Amino acid sequence: MLKIRASQVGKIMTSSRSKGDVLSKTAKSYLEQLAKEELLGVRTEFSSKYTDKGNIVEDDAIALVEKVNDMGFLYKNEEHFSNDYVTGTPDVLTDDVLIDVKSSWNVDTFPMFDKELKNKDYYYQLQTYLWLTDSKVSYLCYCLVDTPKFIIKAEVRKLHKPRYSDIKAIILKHKFNSDTEDRRVKSFQVVRDDEVIEQIKERIEVCREYYNNLING
Repeated sequence: MLKIRASQVGKIMTSSRSKGDVLSKTAKSYLEQLAKEELLGVRTEFSSKYTDKGNIVEDDAIALVEKVNDMGFLYKNEEHFSNDYVTGTPDVLTDDVLIDVKSSWNVDTFPMFDKELKNKDYYYQLQTYLWLTDSKVSYLCYCLVDTPKFIIKAEVRKLHKPRYSDIKAIILKHKFNSDTEDRRVKSFQVVRDDEVIEQIKERIEVCREYYNNLING
């Protein structure tokens, strides 16, 4: 039976622009990709320089959140959760708090002055984690931590005949002073909404019908 990963729930929850069609083009494209993988016996994983950095610095980001936010001792969660509809692994899950950490690519992408969580995909991801873990409150924490040197070097190599000032400009966007740590975490609270969770359930039922039709021809 089709289950949706927490990180992908936002894709199926996008609104369709076609009247009478529940699933959006984004949702259908995602389900078609899943069906291809199932029929061909393959698994594909999306990867980019942004996700590479996020995976590499995840421990640093969690440590920064622990240091800056008053949330007690934090550690990487390794437990995977699943129910009849969704699956997922929250970044941090203690008796007191559920946290998902997002490492910003550089200073330009860090939402320092945002007043609310603008990324709907992340909102649905947190609602899914709250559902899976039977929790009430969660936090989405954007972190701005140093980008690994090899990734910075790769960015520099993309420049055509770079000048010293060009290289310095890249470094300054990816390396940060320790005395700014308290400004390099931006947290948004996401409270469990059972109405939203019910909407996710209903949408997955529609997704299953579309997916099964693809699988069964």
